[in-house]
Amino acid sequence: GTMSIYSGFTRLCKGLAVVLIGGHIVVQILPSAVSYLALIPAKTIPFGWNLVTAGYIEQSIYGVVTSTIGLLIIGKLLEPLWGSREFLKFIFVVNFLTSVCVFITAISLYYITWQEAYLYRPISGFQGVLAGFLVGIKQIIPDQELSLLKIKAKWLPSLALLVSVVVSFFTTESASYLSTVIFGTYMGWIYLRYWQRKTETRLRGDPSDEFAFSTFFPEFLRPVIDPVATILGRILCGRRSETSDESGGYTLGGTSLPGSDPIEASRRR
Repeated sequence: GTMSIYSGFTRLCKGLAVVLIGGHIVVQILPSAVSYLALIPAKTIPFGWNLVTAGYIEQSIYGVVTSTIGLLIIGKLLEPLWGSREFLKFIFVVNFLTSVCVFITAISLYYITWQEAYLYRPISGFQGVLAGFLVGIKQIIPDQELSLLKIKAKWLPSLALLVSVVVSFFTTESASYLSTVIFGTYMGWIYLRYWQRKTETRLRGDPSDEFAFSTFFPEFLRPVIDPVATILGRILCGRRSETSDESGGYTLGGTSLPGSDPIEASRRR
């Protein structure tokens, strides 16, 4: 059982792991490459490609080891369920949108504080996508208890966010990863909640109450979180639902349609 954790990795995940390791080697051999590949808000215009490349560049050995192991192990669980194409699409979309949000946040903080550190600090790493992966685990096996941590899988994204926030109080480098983890978690949820197409049902997204945004928070906070999440969902994703193609299903927004996806419900059980 223990050996199975470290075997059976998919070809796509192995390829992406090579990209992460290769990116780390490049910036170690050529430190100046960080200026072109990492997300440096002051240089994003005209170097717009760093919105994509930043997510695949790990500047520290700890980062590349953590990201590679996380990609291989979590990818082995998610890719067979989503399919290789959907898995790769999830990585690209979450990585790009996370970088866009980090860029906008850095620019906003600069104009609020006038501290140039927000403009010139290189931000990179795969942690945003890893945070999105944890949301995927929350979606597919929410009630599975993890023997190592003694918690249910549905709390993994929230735990990762909490740990990231706590650690940020003890390190000056928190800005290089905290915003990425936060936005990676949210963009991962947005993608799975509203945009992911289910090939077996021809539905889009996951409208179940068990996957609502408020489920990332403790019970007593949910009455406050739900209205805010609904507003953000309408802003980001337009109408809450609309009729789909000949399958008779729905393109789903924020409302729950009980029984609309029996395959998904069976998989959760």
